[in-house]
Amino acid sequence: MVLNYIWIFFFLVAFVMGVAKMIFLGDMQVFPEMVNSTFTMAKTGFEISLGLTGILTLWSGIMKIGEKGGIVNIISKLIGPFFNKLFPELGKNHPAYGPMIMNFAANMMGLDNAATPMGLQAMNEMQKSNPNKDTASNAQIMFLVLNASGLTLIPISIMVYRTQLGAADPSDVFIPLIISTFCSSLVGLIAVSIYQGIKLWDKTIISYLSGMVLIISAIIYWANTLPQEKMALYSKVVSNMILFTIIIGFLFLGMRKKINVYETFIDGAKDGFSVAIKIVPYLVAILVGIGVFRASGAMEYFTTFVRWSFETLGLNTDWVDALPTAIMKPLSGSGSRGMMVDAMKTFGADSFVGRVACIVQGAGDTTFFVLAVYFGSAGIKKTRHALPSALIADFAGLVAAILVSYLFFH
Repeated sequence: MVLNYIWIFFFLVAFVMGVAKMIFLGDMQVFPEMVNSTFTMAKTGFEISLGLTGILTLWSGIMKIGEKGGIVNIISKLIGPFFNKLFPELGKNHPAYGPMIMNFAANMMGLDNAATPMGLQAMNEMQKSNPNKDTASNAQIMFLVLNASGLTLIPISIMVYRTQLGAADPSDVFIPLIISTFCSSLVGLIAVSIYQGIKLWDKTIISYLSGMVLIISAIIYWANTLPQEKMALYSKVVSNMILFTIIIGFLFLGMRKKINVYETFIDGAKDGFSVAIKIVPYLVAILVGIGVFRASGAMEYFTTFVRWSFETLGLNTDWVDALPTAIMKPLSGSGSRGMMVDAMKTFGADSFVGRVACIVQGAGDTTFFVLAVYFGSAGIKKTRHALPSALIADFAGLVAAILVSYLFFH
């Protein structure tokens, strides 16, 4: 429903802008340019979607091997004690933990479509033990905010889009994105804990959070010790080493479990192919709307106003053209994805704006969509502190994405 209003908004604003430019500026080319943009962006959307099939097929197959090899059980053992402290009302062996861990694992691996069904299952398992069926429980809110904060370790889809749009090294945003999404998730966790009175100074919570913070701090410190011209190169090398190590690790897990690795890969690859085909109409629709909006001049006026505001404060504004992605992200995944693609297509995949848009895209999730779908599936009407906590996490992710982009790429 939100995307429906956004799509209509693009066309209505574009029409009003077009009429205003014709009347007040005498611009007779604005409507031909808007119509031409619909054809251009429709073609772009289809070409990008078509190009996604190969890479999504590959990574879906790899992830299937990891799943069958027991990666979920490994993650469960690693973070089980942490979960028991964050979800005290569920106890130690609640049936929601299984799909919950699989949901987080799928999100961490960048498999948005695989994460949603497992997230819905976790939410409904928690609803069974929720005494107030129309009101979100503390556990449901914590799960939703952590989910909406978009914690990602392997941003597959973003790297795929960067590949399609000609990035010299699609994975150069890998480490900056991890830092940004971690900041978003950490702030979201803290916000919910404050609302719910969870003792963050508990030794288990402190141990896990301290370990995470130390790792991220070490990455930032390491990045600061590098010359600016070598930072992107080192980020590229380390990112690709991590990704290839993950592939080898998943293959090893599959062989250890004595599964047919090749057949498992094929089964997963089929799912990736189906996903790539399904997104064609969605991507075409949103790119056409964005194209019309941009061709009318509305996007330019908006970013000009924001740029002027920050320049008045004496701040650098090179990031401003990536702002539409940030604004759209909490509202619509396909909408923000379209904005990210538009930023890379307009300014270049390896431009500062293109990279900021990618990092912003991966620093959070579609908060309103997640809230509506997850709570809606369980029949929850009173969301309590879920929305403000999630929006705080989104804002933290945006700020972190901009700062990290300046650290690595500016």
